Amino acid sequence: MTQHLKGENLKAGVISLGSKSSKWTADAMRNYFDEVDEINIKDVEVNIGSKNEKILVDGKQLDNYDCIYLKGSFKYANLLRAVATELHKDVYIPYEPKAFTIAHDKLFTQLELEKENIPMPKTYLAATVDAAKKILEKVTYPIIMKLPTGTQGKGVMVADSYAAASSMLDTLNALKQPFLIQEYIETNSTDVRLFVVGEKVVASMKRKSQGEDKRANIHAGGVGEAFEPDNYMKKIAIQSAKLVGAEIAGIDILESIKGPVVIEANLSPGLQGITESTNINVADKIAKYLYEKTLEKKNSRDKNGKKQMMDDLGIKPAESASGQQIITSLDFRAERILLPPVVTNITKFKENEEYLVEATPGKLKIEKLNIKVT
Repeated sequence: MTQHLKGENLKAGVISLGSKSSKWTADAMRNYFDEVDEINIKDVEVNIGSKNEKILVDGKQLDNYDCIYLKGSFKYANLLRAVATELHKDVYIPYEPKAFTIAHDKLFTQLELEKENIPMPKTYLAATVDAAKKILEKVTYPIIMKLPTGTQGKGVMVADSYAAASSMLDTLNALKQPFLIQEYIETNSTDVRLFVVGEKVVASMKRKSQGEDKRANIHAGGVGEAFEPDNYMKKIAIQSAKLVGAEIAGIDILESIKGPVVIEANLSPGLQGITESTNINVADKIAKYLYEKTLEKKNSRDKNGKKQMMDDLGIKPAESASGQQIITSLDFRAERILLPPVVTNITKFKENEEYLVEATPGKLKIEKLNIKVT
């Protein structure tokens, strides 16, 4: 396993509900980051409109982090979005703030995926029960009825007839629950979970439900096995994650007779099932990706900071395309100035060569002459 670069001093935080998957990820991150804190999302609060102490943990200001990995169920979607909104400019977070609103709502997810023609099951949304029952009169059964929010297969119901669907509809209406009506796709109670990390699908499994429960989710009793998706399926999974604003996501797909269709983007996908099914250390894949992206953001931030410092000091960029400017202190030995080794490495100056030195108060210019000392 690749270890982190020494001296980077990168600090990460995992804000989650403390699931086994979150703990696995935090442990894997400790192989890359210098420090990793595990924070329970239930202890987090966001003070919107406050100039100071915007994000608190147990009533205390959140520490400074280079990376924050956010996980949580749909119940915490608004809190997760608020945290991401406050931190994403300065801290590396693998999700756009909007992702927590979009991915935790099946309707919003479908609206986003539709923009890029991602294949999905035909879905209906009605404003009233009467309008919904008119839809039920013309659809082909069985159908799926879904609550917009929910994960791990919760909130998904199958209706085999108009009578069953109408009864479900009346119950949902009495409970003041919103709903979606979706075409049923026969897959022999199986689906595919593709685990997207950045621009890659790092692991995939096919899940099959057990018994009469048609949900294939591992948490609902489904059984997983390793699966190798084709390039097209990988492409739509990566596109789907991007469209909802996520760099890390579990994309659930059904293999229909018309081809693969996306049914959900999960921002908090479990690791146990896919790790056991594929023998792939997905937690390490996530940790390594988070480390590399955090280092990339830190280096970019440091570079921009140095550029701003040089601009403030009135230092112009080097005229030469290959020239580099360095901000450093000087080493004085008696009446001599020793330049840092990095300068020697860049200039390739050697002892047996002649140099033209131009010195004025506050400025030093050294230029190599094409004369060798014999």
